[in-house]
Order: sequence, then C-alpha cells, then structure tokens
Amino acid sequence: MLRLPVKDLKKGMIVAQSIYNHCGGSYLVRGSSITPKYIQRLEKIGIPTVNVTSADPNFQLQPPEDIVQETTRFDAIQHVYSAFQSVEHEGRLDAQAMEKVSDNIVRDIIQRKENLVQLTDIRLHDTYTFAHSVNVAILSAMLGMLCNYTHDEMVVLTLGALLHDLGKIDVPVRILTKKTRLTDEELTEIKTHPEKGAEHILELEHELPSTGILAAIASEHHEHIDGRGYPRGLAGDDIHRFAKIVAIADVYDALTSERPYKRAYTPNVAYNIMKKISPGQFNPDLLNLFFNNVAIFPVGTILKTEYGYAIVKECEFGKTETPVIVLFANPEGKLTPSPLIIDLSTDPRGAGVIEMVIADDELRHFIHELGVDPSKYLREDAVLA
Repeated sequence: MLRLPVKDLKKGMIVAQSIYNHCGGSYLVRGSSITPKYIQRLEKIGIPTVNVTSADPNFQLQPPEDIVQETTRFDAIQHVYSAFQSVEHEGRLDAQAMEKVSDNIVRDIIQRKENLVQLTDIRLHDTYTFAHSVNVAILSAMLGMLCNYTHDEMVVLTLGALLHDLGKIDVPVRILTKKTRLTDEELTEIKTHPEKGAEHILELEHELPSTGILAAIASEHHEHIDGRGYPRGLAGDDIHRFAKIVAIADVYDALTSERPYKRAYTPNVAYNIMKKISPGQFNPDLLNLFFNNVAIFPVGTILKTEYGYAIVKECEFGKTETPVIVLFANPEGKLTPSPLIIDLSTDPRGAGVIEMVIADDELRHFIHELGVDPSKYLREDAVLA
C-alpha cells in the first residue's frame, strides 16, 4: 500500500480507497484501475494524494474487501446529505429512508463480519461531514455487532451514528472548513454542535424512532469516560452505551481521514493515540474490542522489524497487533534470497518485533533503492517460516 501524489500516478495502478463528492457520488471507486482520464479528474478536483495497492502498474493487486458494499456506502452518503439539507432548510427529514439506510448497513456488516476494517475513504474537505457520518455509522454498527446487540439495537445505534453530527448544520461553514487552528471563540462555537444536534433530533420526535436514544448519541459522543469531555462533563455509566461506541468510531475516523489542517494518520498511529495517549477518554473494553476488528497494520503496509523489512500479508480478528508478514529484506535493506512468511501471533516477541511503519515519503525512496515494489511478495511464492 502506497500513498502517491496524483502527479506520480501511472496508468494501471489500482486505487485502494474510494473518493466521494459531497452527496455520495464517487469520483473513483476502490479497486479501479487508474487511467489518464482519472488522473486529470483528480487533479481538477484538487485531490493531492491517493492510496494505491502497488507502485508497479503491471501488478494488479486488488485491495481487501470493504466491510460494506460500495453501493451501500454511496446510498448512505446520499441520504445523509439529503437529511442534513432537509433538516437545515425545512426542519424535517425522511425518517423511513434513513432507517432503511441503517438497516442496509447493519445487514452488510453481519454478512461481511469476517472482513476487517482496512482503510477508510477519501473525501473533499468542504464536504467531509456527510461521508464521515457514514463511516462512523459503519464502524459503530461493526462494534455493536461485536457487542452482540440485537438487529433492532444495531439499527438504532447506526441511525444515531448517521445523525451524530447533525448539530453541525448550525456551525458556520468557515469554521468547519478552516485550514488553520481554531480560535477560542471558534472552538466554543463548534463545541455547541452536540447539544444542537440533540435539539434537532428531539424536534423530529414525530418522524424519528427512539428519539431519546438518538438525542443521547448526538449529545454525548464527545463526553469522556473520566468526565473530561463536553458538553456536560458526564462520566462512566452516565454516558449512554451507544454514545460510548459512537465516540470511538468518531475519533478513529477523524484521525484516519485527511482534513484541511492535517494529513490522515495511519491506523497504527490512530491506535497508539487512542490506546496510549488518550487514557480515560474511551471505555477500555469497547476500545479493545474495536481494535480487534480494525487492521492496525493493513495488508500491504511495509514494516521495519527486528528481522528486517517486511510487508503485511494478512490480518486476522483478535490478532490485529500481530499480522502475518512477508520478510523480504535484511535489517540493512538488502533483498533476501527468498521471501519468508512469519506469523507474528506465534512469534515469542509478537508485536515487539515491529520497530516502525515505513512512512509514504520514505517508502517511495525505499522502493526506488530496492528496485522492486515489495507488493510483489504478496503473491503465493514465499516460504513459511
């Protein structure tokens, strides 16, 4: 997996992430083969970088399956966009359509429960909210399934996640899309969105089901387990169980998405931030369960390990910290005579073997120095350790 500037894309490369416009239309679908026309289109809409599965355009490596179908994701973004617009301008929404979207997400998650979260999507900065809400809903539904919630509970949880940022319709666009640090006044303004979202939901009590739960999700998704969150400083069991789930999905998607003021963090960096740098923010049991189903080192990630350089070949549920890797170079970066498959979950050192993830800029240089794209080692020709 390699993030490349659009100018460096080549015909035949395979896209690892879908790219969406503001209302759910897709500029490019994951798994698509790059063409000169696509490159021109990406440059025109201002997408700076794109994840591809391989630097070698002749190596047709498809990305891992998503945890929902593309059509489900597209449809959800379109309906969230329409719902936000409708509430903002008319004070109503199509609740039946939103429930149907939630049900479709839940059904996909259940049918594809063997699929790990590998990568999120790419969105234009000024339309981030709608696709973000859908990603949060998908991740929340996944976590709800892992919690053994009933189908009906998962649908309510998913619907609440789709609407968790509804209050942002009352926040000025200039604040939501600002590329520099927010002022204290702007930060105060954006922190009003949980309560405003809850108010909008409660006003829709004759249209939406379970409005008390949906309002709690909107109001409480920025509360922290230790009571240091906002807007009310709730703690522990005072926070609704669904809001605790949405809080995790919300932060993970925000961290792994590109924004006007930051690049997207890799999943392993998001993992470290959420697990180690933010103690007290999330329910620890839910957080552990969440990362059991998220590829901390997605397939195609290049790692520097104690044994040398390796590419991630496979991730499994419950073993996301210790993927199966293919060792292809020694610690000095010289290619080994034959690649070696190592299952880190059976290694005595486990995740301790991993020293670092090779960053995109360094990876491009590394591939140039090697004279070969490590993605080729994902083929079935390596030797099992």
